[in-house]
Amino acid sequence: MKPRIPRPLVPVALAALVTGLAVPGPAHAQDRPGTGHTLPAGTRFYVDPDSDAAKQAVRYLLKHDFAGATAMAELASWPQAHWFTDGTPAEAESRARSLVRRAARTGTVPVIVAYNVPLRDCSQYSSGGAQSDAEYREWISALARGVGKEKAVIVLEPDALANLPSDCSPTSDPTGVLTAGRLADLRHGIDAFEQQPNTVVYLDAGNSHWQSVGNAAERLLDAGVERAQGFSLNVSNFFATGPSDRYGTWVSDCLWFATKGPEHARGHTDWCASQYYSPAAPNDGQPGNAVDADDPGTWHWTDDWFRQNVGTPPIDQLTHFVVDTGRNGKGAWTPPPGKYSGDPQVWCNPPGRGIGDRPTAATGTPLVDAYLWIKTIGQSDGQCNRNIPGGTVDPEYGTVDPAAGAWWPEQAMTLVRNANPPLTFAPWSRPRG
Repeated sequence: MKPRIPRPLVPVALAALVTGLAVPGPAHAQDRPGTGHTLPAGTRFYVDPDSDAAKQAVRYLLKHDFAGATAMAELASWPQAHWFTDGTPAEAESRARSLVRRAARTGTVPVIVAYNVPLRDCSQYSSGGAQSDAEYREWISALARGVGKEKAVIVLEPDALANLPSDCSPTSDPTGVLTAGRLADLRHGIDAFEQQPNTVVYLDAGNSHWQSVGNAAERLLDAGVERAQGFSLNVSNFFATGPSDRYGTWVSDCLWFATKGPEHARGHTDWCASQYYSPAAPNDGQPGNAVDADDPGTWHWTDDWFRQNVGTPPIDQLTHFVVDTGRNGKGAWTPPPGKYSGDPQVWCNPPGRGIGDRPTAATGTPLVDAYLWIKTIGQSDGQCNRNIPGGTVDPEYGTVDPAAGAWWPEQAMTLVRNANPPLTFAPWSRPRG
């Protein structure tokens, strides 16, 4: 006998998933992205009907866990990025072509993450990538060919700039050859996608608690950001939207300052004040330095520096960016004081986090082209052990975490329950009638 499904759930979970209502229909004419390398505010992003969340909703439904099914159906109704992390060039090209065509049939735009650069993640939890620069360039060129003339948003190589080979260890790149290769790979990737007529490319720049403003700007310039639409921030991380927007605006201002600003500033990204700008900052009458990188409320000294030295650059000369808001609704995790003696890996499956701002290209922030869910919500960051020597169990969960990229239903449910603002079905997926 087939399980009897309560009538109230049918229009919510079953209709949204089984009948495909989680997939947006064709966008209205005024919502269609225009041609060229821009991202209009009316852009609608592609929703995958076969996402991890959609499959989990069906599993919960068949187990009569109606609350879980509804939560996962709500998650499945929103667009998330598609990651390309491996495969042969032919496989990457074929997968990309299939994805962009599916999106085109619904009048939406897919978000594609290219994540296959050599020495990815310094060979840590998300290690992998192409075996050589030549292999990578062949792969990324094939991925771009697969996108072809269809519309797509490209997030290029998360962490690849913020974590260069020279950053991995003091001996990881003694001659600088590997880092030079990485930068050339990224320039090649930008050019491969920008040759396509309807792609919008964002080169990843890390997050607001990683590289200083000047370092981020310098690395972006070295990798050719001026040939792309802009850069991406907070991918797979948890820092709140407001500080990410503020940091990204500083990076954009710094890029302008060092390339189009005053003559004396040309080439001097290193002069830009940053989120760590405390040595030269007045202490505002408080003990010690007033600037705290963990407290954006103290970042007004950096704002002051940019007002005094950069002013108000022409908006059309500033570099735009996107922010990953998929897991930042509760902000970053701060472990209890004294709980861990070493690095607690606050970036790795932190407990109690929540989904953040919904995906949209209408952000209301001048330089922010979109808030996107780039890291797949509910996929593990890796087998975290909070740097406990010899440990394999994550003490925050009392278990061994799933491998990086593995679907973790319990984490997905936590992120949904803690969503800020609370999660609902996407407007276009709600059953009519």
